[in-house]
Amino acid sequence: MKTRITDLLKIKYPIFQGGMAWVADGDLAGAVSNAGGLGIIGGGNAPKEVVKANIDRVKEITDKPFGVNIMLLSPFADDIVDLVIEEGVKVVTTGAGNPGKYMERFHEAGIVVIPVVPSVALAKRMEKLGADAVVAEGMEAGGHIGKLTTMALVRQVAAAVNIPVIAAGGIADGYGVAAAFMLGAEAVQVGTRFAVAKESNAHQNFKNKILKAKDIDTVVSASIVGHPVRAIKNKLSTTYAKAEQDYMRGLKDEQEIEELGAGALRNAVVDGDVDFGSVMAGQISGLIDKEETCEAILKDLYYGAADIIQMQASRWSDVEK
Repeated sequence: MKTRITDLLKIKYPIFQGGMAWVADGDLAGAVSNAGGLGIIGGGNAPKEVVKANIDRVKEITDKPFGVNIMLLSPFADDIVDLVIEEGVKVVTTGAGNPGKYMERFHEAGIVVIPVVPSVALAKRMEKLGADAVVAEGMEAGGHIGKLTTMALVRQVAAAVNIPVIAAGGIADGYGVAAAFMLGAEAVQVGTRFAVAKESNAHQNFKNKILKAKDIDTVVSASIVGHPVRAIKNKLSTTYAKAEQDYMRGLKDEQEIEELGAGALRNAVVDGDVDFGSVMAGQISGLIDKEETCEAILKDLYYGAADIIQMQASRWSDVEK
């Protein structure tokens, strides 16, 4: 299962760990990279010194490639761009904005640039800007989401661009990885399963909420006001839904609703408030029921996919006979 992505990034497994804000720190990213995947530090809205500390931590754990996810709407985006160049980071993934103005600097520094996209149009635009690959993320993913499902999005993006495509959203085992490859992806990005890894520093309450979740336990908030977010339903999501109904009736303004989500992800991940914090997780949560090491997760994803692909190939061969 060597692909253009494994060759480009010099990684063993074509598997990225999602750059989840507050969750994807140096410990988690370092463990994933050390085990053969691509660990990614979630920059989120963190200032330069915080991201620097996480980069230093990864370098303590491994000498293998790792990435940093830069949220381009962050007030510290320019600082983080400077930082990844200074620190010799090999890969940058981007979200919530256009990386075009940084593209030349990234490439001059030898950085592979991989934007996260929710549509074919944006994938094509990123290719024209010089992106080395794109992450096509479907709405099954946790956190901020687009409108298309992974199955619909990945196939259409793979057919529309010539650069490698990484599939994301709703992937947590070998079956999901195999499906992504059949759709034309050359790697996958996995978030929720790594969020509950043994090396993840997310609060145990946060992990337990995911481990106990069923297939229908995630909801999408902020569809009316703001950017849609998928999380496991709790008192916060119920409050948010009521507030959006009040907004539609003219009983609340936009600022009041936005304030409900301020700091909510940190409250869940760091403080363990899974009632009024935002437990961002994907629809695949119902398939995840145990904590494992990053190495065990990577092997299960990779070899599980290989076994499934071989099994299906054998079935087709038997039919032809």
